[in-house]
Amino acid sequence: MRLLKLVRFSSFTSRFVIPVVVCVVAVSVAIAALVLWASREADSVAMERQSRLVRLVVSQLRTTIAHNQESVTVWDDAVLAVQEDRGEEWLDYNVGSWMYDYFGHNGAYVLGPDDKLIFGFATDAGAGEGESSFAAISGQVAPLVERLRQTMRAGDTDDLEDRMLSPGEADLTVVRGHPAVVSVKPFVSDTGNLEQTPGEEFLHVAVRYLDGEFVRELERDYLFEGMRFAWSDNSREGEASLPLLAGSGNIIGYFIWQPYRPGLAMLSKLVPVLLGALGLVLVALSILLTVLHRRSKKLHQSEARMKYLAHHDPLTGLPNRALFNERLDRSFLSRRSREMIAVLYLDLDRFKQVNDTLGHPAGDLLIMEIGNRLRELLRSVDTVARIGGDEFIITLPRLREVKEVEAICERIIEAVRKPFVIHEQQVFASVSIGVALAPQHSSERTELTRKADIALYHAKNHGRNGYAIFCTDMDTIVQERRRIEHDLRKALTRSNEIQVHYQPLYNASDMRITGAEALVRWKHPTKGWIAPNGFIPVAEEAGLIETLGQRVLREVCAAASAWPDQMVAVNISALELRNPSFVRRVLDTLDSYGIEPGRLEVEVTESALSGNADQCEKNVNALREEGIRVVLDDFGTGFSSFSRLQKLEVDRIKIDRCFVSGIGRVAGDEAIVQAIVDLAHAKGLKTTAEGVETEEQGDYLKRIGCDDLQGFLYSRPVTLKQFDGLLGVERPANSSEVSAA
Repeated sequence: MRLLKLVRFSSFTSRFVIPVVVCVVAVSVAIAALVLWASREADSVAMERQSRLVRLVVSQLRTTIAHNQESVTVWDDAVLAVQEDRGEEWLDYNVGSWMYDYFGHNGAYVLGPDDKLIFGFATDAGAGEGESSFAAISGQVAPLVERLRQTMRAGDTDDLEDRMLSPGEADLTVVRGHPAVVSVKPFVSDTGNLEQTPGEEFLHVAVRYLDGEFVRELERDYLFEGMRFAWSDNSREGEASLPLLAGSGNIIGYFIWQPYRPGLAMLSKLVPVLLGALGLVLVALSILLTVLHRRSKKLHQSEARMKYLAHHDPLTGLPNRALFNERLDRSFLSRRSREMIAVLYLDLDRFKQVNDTLGHPAGDLLIMEIGNRLRELLRSVDTVARIGGDEFIITLPRLREVKEVEAICERIIEAVRKPFVIHEQQVFASVSIGVALAPQHSSERTELTRKADIALYHAKNHGRNGYAIFCTDMDTIVQERRRIEHDLRKALTRSNEIQVHYQPLYNASDMRITGAEALVRWKHPTKGWIAPNGFIPVAEEAGLIETLGQRVLREVCAAASAWPDQMVAVNISALELRNPSFVRRVLDTLDSYGIEPGRLEVEVTESALSGNADQCEKNVNALREEGIRVVLDDFGTGFSSFSRLQKLEVDRIKIDRCFVSGIGRVAGDEAIVQAIVDLAHAKGLKTTAEGVETEEQGDYLKRIGCDDLQGFLYSRPVTLKQFDGLLGVERPANSSEVSAA
């Protein structure tokens, strides 16, 4: 009986249990095979996507480097600089080390029309080794140069990309033991007004290494793990590699990294579950589906992150140029007949100075804060993108009137003008804006953004911290700037055009005239009076500022020699302050007219004190040692900060008129002015408030202890004869007009 039961159980086992076990094993094996296949497929797809991303980034790097070059090669001043051989310092500052500081380029070279090197810079070469560093890459550069010159001679621009302004050639090669992108671009006129022989242009060669910092950027920005560069494919087990191909098809090296393997990660966690749940197929399947879903979701998130980075700026999270272009194109397609689209090109004024004074990390934080403020100002249908170091671009669709654009520009300028707190320091900034409108100026994206860029140029050249809307007269204005330079050169050789006016300075306590600020004016023979902001920037760019400054100083000293004891303030350009012979020239001029050094104040901006810091600091210290007082002009504008003030060796602070004008208004600037005065007095400095125009402003400034006042409320700038009258000075007839010779 027991045997019969055993046989029946054995039969049951044979007929049911064994088949079930076999079925379970088979199903488990099938599931295991399916999991293994799915994991390998997931790994394969992930690796292929990462490889495509690396290829895309390297490909886009060529275009990015070429676009970076155009910021200095498509520029009239650069064309004139290389043609006139303004010297290695100019080239290094504008097209050499500046390209490394701003864009991370490892090498920059300038070639003449005969392809001879006239300037060289390399991050891994010492000073004066430009020629030897270029010799190491001349063989790779020569074919690119020859192809570019053929293109320029043929005038072939049909293959230019949308964002490119001039032809160029680029390739992958090996430079000084580094894999690198080498890009060649011509120096060409941005206005088209300079004559250049096609094929004989000066050329700019840029080099960007693809190892070192570039590899770290790939790893950081695109979430690659263990990214490295190798000359041969020495990838270890589990690593992925991608060859770098030159234009000739030759492999110059490999990018190798530890790829993200979602399938392998999934499998390592799932195998113990399968082994421990051989009889629980449904549970195992449920776990499998859950894990697959999670891994798929993570892979989707990783892919979404990569797609996000391809269309957004990593620092600010704002759209990049590619996404901006897409949205602007969509705006054109959806624009209604009576609607306008505005493109705003934004550039921070003198942003380089914040990096020089506070460091690049502070500059990055400032860019992020400005991006946040721009986002808060705009509508949901608007787009703000970051397209360069300190450049932003905005599209405003669905507009009805131009005044809507003007209102937005004013809000942006006001928002940027408010102080930023960076590393517990107050930093001040300003922005210039260029505006172009569709369909008035163009209904094509590239042309519209180009015209917005032209408008930005004019905004920056008309005082900065403002905006300009494109108009067809802007090309005429560029030509007018050239004529002003020509006429200014002639005016400096004549005795009656360049004149000095004097605006009195009043002691706040007794309203006694303590001195005057000397203000240069130009009486053009046909245009009449030209304000300083109409010719001083031209004088600086044309190299005339030192001649102009010396002429003004001589005239001021001759005028002050007849005053009892009043001081006189003279504005000094940053270019003058950087000249090692500046102090000696000032002292010689004072001595020739018998003026005590203590009666002279030189007004300089913080940016002048920040640039070429060693020489500027030497000159400032030398002036103060001789008794000449140094005044920090326009304090509170640009990137001035209270903490910076404690590091600057000056005798007086001049409070900018933009803060004085805010006194008495709703949400005025009284607190800022009070803080400046208190801090100056705590440091033992005098203060002068400029731009005082109302009794309310004057009374407030007196009440808070400001030392000296200046403005239209008391006196406009006057001629020497009129200022002598204010002092009661009678000057001999033969000395009333001061010679400018």
